[in-house]
Amino acid sequence: MGTMNKSGGMLSDAERQQILYEWNQTQAEYPNVCIHELFEAQVKRTPKATAVVFGDERVSYGELNRRANRWAHYLREKGVKPEKRVGICTERGVEMVVGLLAVLKAGGAYVPLDPEYPEERLQYMVKDSEPVIVLTQSKTAELVRRVGNGTRVVELDGEGERGEGEAETNPERASVGLTPENLAYVIYTSGSTGVPKGVMLEV
Repeated sequence: MGTMNKSGGMLSDAERQQILYEWNQTQAEYPNVCIHELFEAQVKRTPKATAVVFGDERVSYGELNRRANRWAHYLREKGVKPEKRVGICTERGVEMVVGLLAVLKAGGAYVPLDPEYPEERLQYMVKDSEPVIVLTQSKTAELVRRVGNGTRVVELDGEGERGEGEAETNPERASVGLTPENLAYVIYTSGSTGVPKGVMLEV
């Protein structure tokens, strides 16, 4: 049986060609860049535009990039490089975005650790993912220390913020051999057995 068009008649060969083939040509060429480099390109275009709004806090692309760069340089100094994982356990907000960008810019892969999860689940995730470091904030730092198995814990909003003395320039990905094929993040599913299962995704 033929396919009807909007007027209730049968589709012509040209209409069928358009629907079946022309409209379905959704292939696109993606540049050979990493996620954070797409963000950096936007920073160049609109550095003063608002990038993040959370409550009363508004952060421009330029400021967000500078903050993430400082932390990215710090993370590299602490051994973060391609395929190395960094846990992020923060409440939703600007620090979370800074942390995510910093990990990607450093070349590492982030592991989201929701502070609302039961401690037993968080402990398993940290042990299984073996992060080099866990980025957190003052509100969640004690929780992370309890479940962290001795992993280094750094507060993004702590006094004497460790990223403050670092360079604000974009870290070069070539210096650590980072490519778009490297691991970008590890996310844990519920797991069919009830045990969280880590799924690894590339940049």
